[in-house]
Amino acid sequence: MSRRIPKQPPWLPVDPYIAALIGTVVLAALLPASGTAADVAGSASTGAVALLFFLYGARLSTAEALEGLRHWRLHLTVLACTFVLFPLLGLASGGLVPYVLSPQLQSGFLFLCLVPSTIQSSIAFTSIARGNVPAAICAGSFSSIAGIFLTPLLAAALLGDSGGGFSGDALLKIGIQLLLPFVAGQLVRRRVGGFLTRHRRILGLVDRGSILLVVYTAFSEGMVAGIWHQVTPARLGALLAAEAVLLALMLSLTWYGAKRLGFGRADRIAIQFAGSKKSLASGLPMASVLFGAQASLAVLPLMLFHQMQLMVCAVIAKRRARDPQETASPETVPVG
Repeated sequence: MSRRIPKQPPWLPVDPYIAALIGTVVLAALLPASGTAADVAGSASTGAVALLFFLYGARLSTAEALEGLRHWRLHLTVLACTFVLFPLLGLASGGLVPYVLSPQLQSGFLFLCLVPSTIQSSIAFTSIARGNVPAAICAGSFSSIAGIFLTPLLAAALLGDSGGGFSGDALLKIGIQLLLPFVAGQLVRRRVGGFLTRHRRILGLVDRGSILLVVYTAFSEGMVAGIWHQVTPARLGALLAAEAVLLALMLSLTWYGAKRLGFGRADRIAIQFAGSKKSLASGLPMASVLFGAQASLAVLPLMLFHQMQLMVCAVIAKRRARDPQETASPETVPVG
């Protein structure tokens, strides 16, 4: 179960990747792809998303996943937070329309509540806080796998026409563009696993470059369609406030709820960081498939939430690591 833990930026980090995402949005605003260029960008984005999920499948260790199943109570708790508590809070945000959030932003807010948890940052924060790192690895991996199935289904059930018109064809498209490459990656993992390990850094650039292409395509479509005129500074401020409340609620529910369920400190840390965060890497490609031309507004809440969760969780992780009352050896919950 050993794995190199990603380094986390310093306190209140300005993640270079977030800066790259912002730069991509600015580029799409100044030089949006249109006409033939938009067709080329769209085709490249589709291929990039398929490649991204192929790499996800090829990297996931089946042995690690099976090992993690021994701690099934923890993983079920994280999945419940990600795909039950978050969606319920997302549905409650409908009461903020139209006075706080516009209908389009509320759809994006609800969508962010449906995407799976993160992997890398959950591992990093759990490690910093001296939590159960193997559990964080498996919890993030299970959430990503479940999200391929559950996020489109939840979006179809909860967003309906507000999400761009979900249908059987949309779900079939998800299966072809996301699930099929993921399964293909799992099937060839034994053959390509060594190559992926040796070239992890280069493939990481491929991951991030693919997502940047998806962002550029989505925001270009939004600029051409003129939907950005619907977003005012006041609406953006209200969105940030709503997301701050959402993050605070989930951080509290995961920490104190896990305590009530009898989990030890190390497991509670893993549950808090894996159960309170949302994956930009998984959410952006899914949004591009599910929302089409409306994807730029749909992913805006997710992009803002992603940076907010990094900043807040960096502070919490370092405080947990310094707490003299919580530096005992990790506790675990008996299985079965």
